[in-house]
Amino acid sequence: MSFGPSYQAPAIRDLLAGSGRSFSFEFMPPKTEVGEQQLWRAIRRLEPLRPTFVSVTYGAGGSTRDRTIRVTGRIAAETTLTPAGHLTAVNHSVTELRRLIGSYAAVGVRNMVALRGDPPGDPNGEWHAHPEGFRHADELVRLMKSTGDFCVGVAAFPEGHPRSPGPDSDLAYFVQKCRAGADFAITQMFFYLEDYLRLRDRVAAAGCDVPIIPGIMPVTSMTTLEKIVLLSGAKVPPDLVERLNDAAGDKTAVREVGVDFAAHLCERLLAEGAPGLHFCTLNGSRATLDIYQRLGLSSRGGRGVASRSGSGAPMMA
Repeated sequence: MSFGPSYQAPAIRDLLAGSGRSFSFEFMPPKTEVGEQQLWRAIRRLEPLRPTFVSVTYGAGGSTRDRTIRVTGRIAAETTLTPAGHLTAVNHSVTELRRLIGSYAAVGVRNMVALRGDPPGDPNGEWHAHPEGFRHADELVRLMKSTGDFCVGVAAFPEGHPRSPGPDSDLAYFVQKCRAGADFAITQMFFYLEDYLRLRDRVAAAGCDVPIIPGIMPVTSMTTLEKIVLLSGAKVPPDLVERLNDAAGDKTAVREVGVDFAAHLCERLLAEGAPGLHFCTLNGSRATLDIYQRLGLSSRGGRGVASRSGSGAPMMA
């Protein structure tokens, strides 16, 4: 199913400005043919929920850039979803970044997420700027904004960026990205509600009104938990670790503990006025579907979000 070159995907900033909240999903570019089949099964199972948008990540150092652009473009062409493509500055010259932005535009993608990116091989390794590239994400935001009519998202860190010297510096860099033209932000995953609320309130106090969407990744296995700690360094609540350890050896029980914790965190975030939720799916659908059901969001699939069937302005459920 193709909507043709005349269709222009809605800007995420416009969807966020509408009534209601944003509920979105994150996918990863597949590394194998089997992985691609799994990804598209997840996309088709989650598509009926009519998320506000979906995003596709970009491998460290650009290791998956061609697959990311291809998958994001295919989502734009063959589904009813509004895709956002990630792009990182690490290991790229400005000339390369400009070309990659053009590649996104060529496949019909107008929503992007600008990231500085982790060093390839070791996400916690020393970060080196490309000699002809950028040092910070705000520079990439400016490039995207100057290149075309792109809606740009950035990252936010409830526990602070792992390379930031302190909370004041972290806040300053975030506000800098917003002043460069960022339209919205998605947080690194976290486990403590207070960390998100503290970030949101400090950003607002700094005079920045860019919506900050909480990033949610349910712990569906002990391997997932280990990956979360390795990649993000997120603080894991001791009571959650205890519950997971008690369930160790029973995959179904571990998954239930993780989904239950994530659903409870989502409920509290929405009660505190979060502008929505962004689910990291790990290219699966079951955990996200379960959380949707527990939050009473399943009915969203029957209402319009960003319909491509009409010519009117997109509506968000």
